[in-house]
Amino acid sequence: MKEIIIYLLSAISSLIVAGYAIHMIVGDLVSKDAEHWLITAACVIVSGVIGYMARDVVVQRRSGKK
Repeated sequence: MKEIIIYLLSAISSLIVAGYAIHMIVGDLVSKDAEHWLITAACVIVSGVIGYMARDVVVQRRSGKK
């Protein structure tokens, strides 16, 4: 897979944007501990979605679909 670097860069930037978005939304509204838990939960969800999409790409490539 030649585009693995692009996929990794996209995945990392998506996680950073998700964490920063949560920080900007709830930054001063909740305690720091609650903010860290929300950021962690958002990053776990986003990484699960990214993993699912990566799995889908691998499955489609193995089956020959495009």
